[in-house]
Amino acid sequence: MQVTTAFSQDVWTRRYHDAGPGAVRLVCFPHAGGSASFYFPVSQALAPRVEVLAVQYPGRQERRREAAVDSIHELADRIAEVLPLDDGRPTAFFGHSMGASVAFEVAHRLERDRGLSLLHLFASGRRAPDQVRIEDLHQRGDDAIVAELRRHSATDDRLLADQELLRMILPALRSDYRAIETYRERPGTRLRCPLTVLVGTADPLVTTDEAEAWRAHTTGPTDVRYFPGGHFYLTERPADVLAVVTEVLASVHH
Repeated sequence: MQVTTAFSQDVWTRRYHDAGPGAVRLVCFPHAGGSASFYFPVSQALAPRVEVLAVQYPGRQERRREAAVDSIHELADRIAEVLPLDDGRPTAFFGHSMGASVAFEVAHRLERDRGLSLLHLFASGRRAPDQVRIEDLHQRGDDAIVAELRRHSATDDRLLADQELLRMILPALRSDYRAIETYRERPGTRLRCPLTVLVGTADPLVTTDEAEAWRAHTTGPTDVRYFPGGHFYLTERPADVLAVVTEVLASVHH
């Protein structure tokens, strides 16, 4: 049953649909420039079997007046402190692109500081944390950022043509790119939970080796799945991606 959009215990998460009392929880982390509403279709498709919580970073949508956070580590610190996960409901994370790095770091903090281990982590469209590329998009002009969005089909072209809307989203976008381009994993960070890595076969931002390198970042089992498509393969093949998520969650949540 759909309910009106509501905040959970804090401004950091949005919950769009009801879920059954025995449902597993899936916390979803957006990509650079993304917002919680990117995961509305995921929530709609998985309810009521899965309770989807979508993370809302500062600097976008109803949080647009807040300063965006330009450090993955600071963002993970703040999210790990406030996620409402103490009710005992089995919980998995799904993060795409920048969101995969944030999800990984939040999962590490939950294990280290709150003694909470995830049921599963889905890392989508992102190279492993120790795989570093030298990138400087956050230091370049607005036109370069818009061109990058167009290149990866991350944002509707109609939005990119609206100068007023662009002025609203570019500060958060630049902060996000600064966060992900300056992110460096703290050596030795490993999780205990199982991991599924999802990658588009034509994604220029993740090579096969960079995807496979996730195996070194958990003591649990790791599975790497490939899908036809580019960086935003998951918007091109949503049914296939959701089928994998559903299959994996069913297998780990008895």
